[in-house]
Amino acid sequence: MALIQVNFLSKSLMRTVPLHVILPVDKLTFPGMSQREEKPFKTLYLLHGIFGNYTDWVSGTNVQRWAEEKDLAVVMPSGDNMFYVDQESSHNYYGELIGKELVEITRKMFPLSDKREDTFIAGLSMGGYGAIRNGLKYHDTFGYIAGLSSAMLIDGLEERTNDTPLFIERRDFAESFFGDLSKVKNSDKDPKWLVTKLLEKQAELPKMYLACGIEDSLVEPNRKFRDWLLSSGVDVTYEEGPGSHEWDFWNRYIKKVIDWLPLEDDAKAGVSSGNVGI
Repeated sequence: MALIQVNFLSKSLMRTVPLHVILPVDKLTFPGMSQREEKPFKTLYLLHGIFGNYTDWVSGTNVQRWAEEKDLAVVMPSGDNMFYVDQESSHNYYGELIGKELVEITRKMFPLSDKREDTFIAGLSMGGYGAIRNGLKYHDTFGYIAGLSSAMLIDGLEERTNDTPLFIERRDFAESFFGDLSKVKNSDKDPKWLVTKLLEKQAELPKMYLACGIEDSLVEPNRKFRDWLLSSGVDVTYEEGPGSHEWDFWNRYIKKVIDWLPLEDDAKAGVSSGNVGI
């Protein structure tokens, strides 16, 4: 399993940005062993949460091992606490980066499938919101969306104040990436609005998976979003389990996400650096 660090000049952000790429290209084969079929890799674009960066998923979970078992490429960018949306005033087009530029440039760099049904997006917390928002906005690119402990906080944005000591709950923090909070609902930063527009156009929605820990403070917003999707006729896989806003939960459930995706078990095709014996 190759773990690659990439730095490239992003037009969306007008600066050099880093990312990690998991690419299962380096398996060895010996006589009598099955070999991997040479074909482009199915790809998961995986987004971190607030306070994190592109290294989080590799250091916090076993995603590298599970990606290798399923012959899955994983691309992990940095979101810089900006919720993966576009902010014109500061030229921080994080949504465009995730939904368009990153997909295009990684397909140029690596042998990744360009098929919608082979292209997935997922994330946790802030990244869960980012995966849902950008998976819906760029629905022609992504065939599957997964959100873990997703920060589905659009409904309460307008009521925020600056009276709280926790900066991530302050109004001015939300304004730094969402802009005018009175204009977020019924815009392309609002997942419900995006779903509604896709339904009106009778477009094919990406398949969706949502999960949250039952001790997580975000479980109620996730339940409400699930209920809204179901009441709108949208098919969604939803799970809850023990855990709060923590890596133990995300480690368990990123495995469930990978098992949910349309992937083949390729663990027996060749030997990687993690194999002991032959």
